Amino acid sequence: METTPPPGDLVWGRHAAEAVLHSERPVHRVWCTGELRFSTRFMEVLREAKASGVVVEEVSWARLAQLCGGAVHQGIVLQTAAASSVTLKDLLGRCDQSREPPLLVAVDGITDPHNLGAIARSAEAFGGHGLVAPQRRNAGLTGSVAKVAAGALEHLPVARVVNLNRSLEQLKDAGYTIVGLAGEGGQCVVEIPAGEPLVVVVGSEGTGLSHLTRQYCHQVVRIPLRGRTPHLNAAVACGVVLYEIARQRWLGELH
Repeated sequence: METTPPPGDLVWGRHAAEAVLHSERPVHRVWCTGELRFSTRFMEVLREAKASGVVVEEVSWARLAQLCGGAVHQGIVLQTAAASSVTLKDLLGRCDQSREPPLLVAVDGITDPHNLGAIARSAEAFGGHGLVAPQRRNAGLTGSVAKVAAGALEHLPVARVVNLNRSLEQLKDAGYTIVGLAGEGGQCVVEIPAGEPLVVVVGSEGTGLSHLTRQYCHQVVRIPLRGRTPHLNAAVACGVVLYEIARQRWLGELH
């Protein structure tokens, strides 16, 4: 009888799988459809993986669905080493090497894997230098997160911290401006001091930023909305704010 590997060790979806296969993260096994195995996009990288000792197994779409719990797998599932994380100290050390003001995203109780994956994807796409996530009461670095992140987790360092507020205090001491997101924020998103080292803090899907976390923020900003929808999804709001920071920092140089 075939067994299903632990979900935390699995990555699925074409973008996420391709990013892992091109990264330094160890891959133990690949399950894929015959169509994908011999596609132009994957044939060479899968041949190289097999040559290095990775088991590459051609299976049915139904078997792939079984492996990833019915998620949208797009024809490929990988079994990898667990997604790696760094310490906050290491993350700060990497940021010190940046030629531009560091930009970090911290999540305060994001329990939906799809939201966490989307936040990671936006953070990496807009030039973020890392993600800070609490170890408890927050989604882990699962296959679902990796699928939605579409490869971003292979390029965006993630610091898993025991206490988020204590970490925010450390970041403040290191010279970062802490910016929280809330619909009732006292300042507009365009007032973010984008030229400074920044930490953007995104609150939980249901309750938003916790009262205690707000106390560690230098400012809490809102996104002005024109329609009747009262607020945005946490991941969407994060993407809007990151775009505004990018607009102030470097998008103007493209015109």
